[in-house]
Order: sequence, then structure tokens, then C-alpha cells
Amino acid sequence: MRTLISTAFVSLDGVVEAPGGEPGYRNSGWTFKHTEFLPEAFEIKGREQKEATAMLLGRVSYQAFSPVWPDMADFADYKEMPKYVVSTTLTEDDLVSNWGETTILRSLDEVAALKETEGGPIIVHGSAALNHALSDAGLIDRYHLLVFPLLLGAGKRLFSSADNDTRKLKLVEHEAYANGLQKQIFDVIH
Repeated sequence: MRTLISTAFVSLDGVVEAPGGEPGYRNSGWTFKHTEFLPEAFEIKGREQKEATAMLLGRVSYQAFSPVWPDMADFADYKEMPKYVVSTTLTEDDLVSNWGETTILRSLDEVAALKETEGGPIIVHGSAALNHALSDAGLIDRYHLLVFPLLLGAGKRLFSSADNDTRKLKLVEHEAYANGLQKQIFDVIH
């Protein structure tokens, strides 16, 4: 079974919305505006590209990333990697042609089937609504979190607010950095 990894920049109060400057959120760009950049704190992002063998995105994140990431050197390892987009509305005509093979999945059952295939880890970037659904369905195996020392208040959150049973996590890697950032990697205990 393939490992499904949710990776996120997250504020201490759980907000993941618009970390890179996406429009429409009052605290947009919070990852770079309020925290000193230390390259060592972002080592995990490069490691993710080397270890992942596929990317899973929700429609909104796909439509935000696909016009930009294919031409960014920072995301070069993702360019030819197979991508899967979970959407009930996206069509083949909506997919970009310069970002490798992309498959549209229509349901969480299709995500579960993808996890059963041969291959390495599948990484999920952004995709707050998809993260909620994946977590609620018990499909996430690991979290890679870069926790920023910020309280943002309102905004899309990484974790679902559904009334679920307790899900235990095991801390498998962590580090605190001089700028207050914390790397927290958790395996989900199934």
C-alpha cells in the first residue's frame, strides 16, 4: 500500500489558507511576511520532492498551482511526476499540458484504490477541503507540517471539524528553528 502524505504550512491555530500570497485572504502571504526565512527550516520541502512518486490535489489547489509550478525551478522534481486531481467538476480540457501526466479522480473510493497500487509515497499539497475529506475517510497516513509561530484567526484550516473518533498520531521527526518555525512529522496510527 502506498503512503499518503499531507504536507502543509500551518499557523499555530491551524490555518493553511493563502500561505504564499494567494488573493482573497486578508492575511495572504503570511509565511514570508512575518517569519524570517531560514533555508534549513525548509529542507523537508526538497526531501518531499525526492521521495514522493505522485501528487494528489483538490481542484482548487490544482487550478492555483498548475499555471505556476510547472515553470518554477523550486518545484522541478514535481514537473514530470504523475498527478491526480480529485474533482467532480474538472474536465480533461481544464488540465494543463506542461505539467506531466494528470488523472482526474471522481471520488475518495478512487483515492483509496490509488493507494492500493504499486509505487511510492503520494504527496498532497494545499487542498484544504480534500484534506478534510481524506482525513475523515482515514486515508491520510502521514503529516509533514511546518508550523509557523503565528495566530491567524479566521481562515481555511488543515484539520476537519467533523465529530470524528480520536485518531492517534505518532511523532516521528521534529525540529525547532531559530525563527520559531517547527517541523513536525506525524504518522497516523491506523
